[in-house]
Amino acid sequence: MMITIRDVAEKAQTSIATVSRVLNNLGGYSEQKKIEVLKAVDELGYESNAIARSMIVKKTNTIGVVFPNISSMLTYEFLNGIEDVTYKNNFNVIVSYTYSQPERMMKALRMLYEKRVDGIIFTSDVVNDEYLKYFEKIDIPVVFLSTKSDNSSIPYVKVNDFNAAYDATEYLIRNGHNTIGMISGNPEDPIAGFPRLEGYKSALKKANLPIEENLIRYGYDFNFEDGKNKFRELVDTNPDMTAIFAASDEMASGAITAAHQMDIEIPNQISIMGFDNTMIAEIAYPALTTLAQPLRKMGSEAVKLLLKNIDGEKFENEVILPHSIKERQSVKKIN
Repeated sequence: MMITIRDVAEKAQTSIATVSRVLNNLGGYSEQKKIEVLKAVDELGYESNAIARSMIVKKTNTIGVVFPNISSMLTYEFLNGIEDVTYKNNFNVIVSYTYSQPERMMKALRMLYEKRVDGIIFTSDVVNDEYLKYFEKIDIPVVFLSTKSDNSSIPYVKVNDFNAAYDATEYLIRNGHNTIGMISGNPEDPIAGFPRLEGYKSALKKANLPIEENLIRYGYDFNFEDGKNKFRELVDTNPDMTAIFAASDEMASGAITAAHQMDIEIPNQISIMGFDNTMIAEIAYPALTTLAQPLRKMGSEAVKLLLKNIDGEKFENEVILPHSIKERQSVKKIN
């Protein structure tokens, strides 16, 4: 039998209004009455109807998060940061995976709107005009995480991908490497592909090193298989290459695996630099030196930004978090 608020009121010998005020922490009752109501709630096993309450207060204490990839280590790190903040603020999270497919993305966004989420975190995907029009139509708070749109004022949290890639390449140069390959993302990706590629090229140019297209290979999903395949291509065509900058840790891990299969010692024969500092960087062998994004903090900051928006507080439209170099064992210093 379903226990109702009326049952709680009868057991606590008070009114339904008083029970409601106690449960919603609204005041207007004695401490003794509060104890009696909470005792009745506990003994009866009463659970308040969140749906009914949300219809009254126009708030569900739920946010939606859309990710392009379920298996990505980025997803794991971002979600940990998101959960850190939502848990402390009594919010629930609905997660949807879109595999970077526009049709699946629109379906996910419509589902979240139908669930009456209070806000949405849109993560690590290119923001097209169709998405922007839908965000404008539904008129609920949205925050971009690890992406942005130059055609929108929607707030975002990310690192500066150009500067981060520049610093990763410059680190290899400082360690004595002059012939540096790159396993890049899709150069038509304006969020991470193009900026990281341009950061690599800019660091070479600043050091008066030639930018050779033969030293660049392009992947499309920043994934392990891209890293394996493109490493083999780079090694086969560039015998003088001493280092590779991979545009993600998963790519770098794929490159290390290919190197083991080809009996190439990392870093004695070729150094490898990653990008992200996900868990995979620590478990790779040798452990991966990488450009570290503060991934968990990025997830946390995105939620904080969203909650301020939901509550009508002032918030920043742009949050750029600092990156760093995480040194491990995959880069060799050349005298």
